[in-house]
Amino acid sequence: MSYSSTAAQLVNLAEAEGGNHESLSPFLTGGGALFILLLLLWITTRFNRDR
Repeated sequence: MSYSSTAAQLVNLAEAEGGNHESLSPFLTGGGALFILLLLLWITTRFNRDR
């Protein structure tokens, strides 16, 4: 199977499914990801203090 035929099949699958789900809010998803990354940054800086 070649790369172009695989890519074409994936595009057809994505178009058929619609790609978006009504229950997923982009703001909620992005805000949650931002919160988790900031939390991980805070935890990392707590463990990386100079003593």
